[in-house]
Formats: sequence, C-alpha cells, structure tokens
Amino acid sequence: MRSGIIAQKVGMTRVFTDAGEHVPVTVLKVDHCQVVAHRTLEKNGYTAVQLGIGKAKVKNVSRAERGHFAVAKVEPKRKVAEFRVAPDALIPVGAEITADHFVPGQFVDVTGTTTGKGFAGGMKRWNFGGLRASHGVSISHRSLGSTGGRQDPGKTFKNKKMAGHLGVDRVTTQNLRVVRTDVEKGLILVEGAVPGVKGGWIRVRDAVKRSLPKEAPRPGAFRETNAGNGQAPEAKASATEGEGA
Repeated sequence: MRSGIIAQKVGMTRVFTDAGEHVPVTVLKVDHCQVVAHRTLEKNGYTAVQLGIGKAKVKNVSRAERGHFAVAKVEPKRKVAEFRVAPDALIPVGAEITADHFVPGQFVDVTGTTTGKGFAGGMKRWNFGGLRASHGVSISHRSLGSTGGRQDPGKTFKNKKMAGHLGVDRVTTQNLRVVRTDVEKGLILVEGAVPGVKGGWIRVRDAVKRSLPKEAPRPGAFRETNAGNGQAPEAKASATEGEGA
C-alpha cells in the first residue's frame, strides 16, 4: 500500500485522444508536497506518512506547529494530512512527492469537501419532485409535502429528509482514471469531476477497488531536497518498479 498525495484543484478542461475524442478532465496541482513526519508501529501503533502542502505564513502557525515542521526541516505548510502505508513504503522525511507518483491509465480515489450551498429546500437537497403545478396547489409548489402522520404515528421520524444545510461534506469519488501527468508543472489530469471548489485541497491515492499497475513507482515518485531544508531538489530518488504488488 503506497502513500497518497495532497493536491489543489485548479479546475476542469478537456483533452483530446488520438482518435479525436474529447475527455473531460479535472486539473490537480501538486506543489511542494513534502513528507513532514512518519507514524511507526512501534511508537504510534500504525504505519503512515504525514504530508504537507502549500506555504503558510509563520505568523499564522502556532509555536507547536513551527516546532513540528522544524524537526522535519521543512517550511510551514498550509495543509497537512496522513496516509496509511505499508511498513516498507515509507518515504523519507523531507522528500517531495512529484506528479509522476501516479501513472497514466491507473485509477485513483479522490477525497474533497463539496461546495457549500447554504440552506436548501427539499427539491434541491434531496431531489424531491415537489407538488402539482396546478389543481388546487397554492404557493407551495416546491414544498416537502407531508412530514408525518396525524394521530398515528403522531410524530416525525428521525432522519426524515427535509430542508436544511447542503454541501460542505467530505466526499470520496472512486475509480477515476489518470489521463496525463506533467512533472515539470506539477499537474495531474484526472478524468471526470472531483468534489470541491476551485482552489480546494484534494486527497488522491491509489484506488482500493482496482489493482495497481506494474509500472507504478514503489514506494513512490519523489525527489530529495538539500539536507531536508526545503531548498531546490538535487536529484530524483530511484524508485523500484514492478515489486511489492
């Protein structure tokens, strides 16, 4: 099990295949996604890597967080997330994961926070059909209708679908195909829509319901930085291919 990455949603566009067919894609940007810390079985009871992305102003980072980033010798990050990995798939602290961590053609699962819609009615929130447009219905065409019985049961059941807050939910979309990657620009093009707004943070990892391609780098595609201090990368770390499937 490899580590995932944190990316930023840029927006949607389309690309054309050799046959002239267009494929709608979502553009995800991977900008200085670095390993901040490790979680080990001996110390924490599980194995994971903690990643950080985006530059944060020092004045907006607490003293405890500044110390945490100082141990890893990386600049303060705006977004931090953990990914469970196998014990032999740990990526060195301070390493920067690149866009070719995923290969074209493989499937990934993406997780993001959906767009907030505020207070929404039943038709928009739950796709209700609404009431009749005529024949006695007056000024309540988009209402819910009945929400409970009279004497029996004499109440509204819990979890009844009604009007309320819509959006700002953590949603995972599975089995999206990676169409193209650009290492120099740090871009990953994923087929289809990805939950979240433009500029939102997206977690991308290998699909759990699909097998990992043999050409996918293991433990991942990354490059080391000078002394782990967040400077420009020196060389790309070698990744063994076709092992540990």
